[in-house]
Amino acid sequence: MRNFTHFLYTLTISLFLLVGMTSCELVGDIFKAGLWVYGIGIVLVLFVAIWLFRKVFGGGR
Repeated sequence: MRNFTHFLYTLTISLFLLVGMTSCELVGDIFKAGLWVYGIGIVLVLFVAIWLFRKVFGGGR
């Protein structure tokens, strides 16, 4: 019985570690994707702001 309890304890700890490691990877991937989305969004906002600035102040053709 002691061997089974030790096995069950080891299995439980291993599963918690496995789930914890994959969730950390998932969070990291979400932050990487968010970084790209915000980076592209900032570039687009800058382009639109520059375009509007040129249209309003007569810099456009």
